Amino acid sequence: MKSHLAGKIIVFIQILLSAALLFLLKTSGLVPDTYFLILLIILIVMAAFNMFLQFRRTRIFILGIVLSILIIILSGLGIAGVRYAVSFMDRIAGLDYQTYDMVVVVKAEDKASQLQDIANYRFGIQTASDTENTEKMIQDIETNLGRSVKIQEYDNIQEEAQALLSGRVEAAVYNNAFSGILEEYIDGYADQVKEIYRYGVEVPVETESQEPGDTREAFNLYISGIDVNGPISTTSRSDVNIIASVNPQEHRILLTSTPRDYYVTIPGVSGEQRDKLTHAGIYGVDKSMETLENLYDIDISYYVKVNFTSVVEIVDALGGVDVDSPYEFSTSKYHFDQGVNHLDGDMALAFARERYSFTSGDNQRGKNQEILLTALIQKAMSPAILQNMGSLIDTLSSSVETNMSREQMTALISRQLAEGSQWTIESTAAVGAGDTQACYSSGSQPLYVMWPNEDSVENIKGKIEEVMEVRQ
Repeated sequence: MKSHLAGKIIVFIQILLSAALLFLLKTSGLVPDTYFLILLIILIVMAAFNMFLQFRRTRIFILGIVLSILIIILSGLGIAGVRYAVSFMDRIAGLDYQTYDMVVVVKAEDKASQLQDIANYRFGIQTASDTENTEKMIQDIETNLGRSVKIQEYDNIQEEAQALLSGRVEAAVYNNAFSGILEEYIDGYADQVKEIYRYGVEVPVETESQEPGDTREAFNLYISGIDVNGPISTTSRSDVNIIASVNPQEHRILLTSTPRDYYVTIPGVSGEQRDKLTHAGIYGVDKSMETLENLYDIDISYYVKVNFTSVVEIVDALGGVDVDSPYEFSTSKYHFDQGVNHLDGDMALAFARERYSFTSGDNQRGKNQEILLTALIQKAMSPAILQNMGSLIDTLSSSVETNMSREQMTALISRQLAEGSQWTIESTAAVGAGDTQACYSSGSQPLYVMWPNEDSVENIKGKIEEVMEVRQ
């Protein structure tokens, strides 16, 4: 009798955990209704069967206990998995702000080590762009110091940096995303200055997204690859610029790569003056999206920002990926054969970044980035992803962000689980001609740029329009 009582308690625990699992699955929206109904029936039948066995006088009740324990273990794992997945999506989804990483720098040989040491310094600022964030930075500095500071204005970031190095000002305030441009303008700039203070200015991202649950509508998603040490929300030059045109009804994805050096205008920033596409990211991910919308005459609903240095961890967490390289080439560390290559994380990053091995330079690098992204998507859709799901989620949580809501993501996942369809992934890449021109973000300093090939742009417009068309 005591054994039967213990068995009934175990079955009761089974029922509680089964109910908890069903509740989480239903509220998360991850599982299609058909699958949920099947699981509901199975768990009810198993609970009734195991409880029935506890009233049998023969030793068959032990079978019920064993089955209950097995279901308890599986339910517990299921609960943990669902909570883990939901937590991951909550961490990366629905981000509606971006961070401008503002810094105060002084000359490298300056003895100052903290903000209080430079209270009497003259601070240089630039007025060409980023004025609102600069004002917020100055306000924060004055709040921390408890006093106002002396300000000297300059027309652009280059003049401000030169003023600091020549001693006309003792400190400079600017968006850290400009550091790369200053490195191109002034040889060894990073070694000539040191950071004294840093402040993150959070600003809303202005984008228009589709309604949650609208999983049949085709949409464009901007994938931005950046390289930052701080939060993924930090604004930065975008070295990878890919538009994923997704048609859920036709199960088609078109990946369009645009070279980082494409010579374009940045809406709301550069006016009629052109700049590199990569520089649009300095002013926010929304400006990168607007630039590409303007170039291809499309609407982009969502964005995904990826810290590209995390590609190493992502690929390794997937157990490596297979890419089909159109060329044989070598980098400083690796050799890639023409055809299929199995890549680990380090090799994947080298494959995506190399451009000097190709006569078309940045054009081929963009195509290789699409090849790698296609391989990542295909691997992520395969059962192999389950082997390292935990480490993959941990890596993605710290290196990916999106404005897509959790509800929108779960609706897409649920739809894919329900239909189980194979997706067709196509790719295309914009091309252009290299040149040296002045850019809005670099002032008078000429930089390498790529003039857009209009035939290439028009061809891409047609391809995106064709993929986005939902057949009735």
